[in-house]
Amino acid sequence: MISDDRLEPQVLDLTELPGVECPCGIARRAFSDREDVPATVHWTQIKCDAMTHYHREHMEVYVVLSCAKDAAIELNGQMHPVRPKTSVLIPPGTRHRAVGEMDVLIICFPKFDPSDEHFD
Repeated sequence: MISDDRLEPQVLDLTELPGVECPCGIARRAFSDREDVPATVHWTQIKCDAMTHYHREHMEVYVVLSCAKDAAIELNGQMHPVRPKTSVLIPPGTRHRAVGEMDVLIICFPKFDPSDEHFD
């Protein structure tokens, strides 16, 4: 729990952040520049099948904002259909990928570090 009186609130428009290529598509990452914030929020636009990957340290929560009718999330080899407003918890070590077009909001704990993206 964070109890720092000096933590300043901040409002960001995710659509105004620069897009960064990632194994899932294009990500726009909020709060990555804030040392005082323990997580990052990503708006990721997935246009095709993402690459299966895992994180040793990161836990992620996906919130599906919109998706194709046949979209799914693969977790450790098992497909899970998703629809808008689906939430997915992805603990460290879970092999995962998005299948099909979708826009997702990803909350990453601790703060996202690209060196914690691993591929088999």
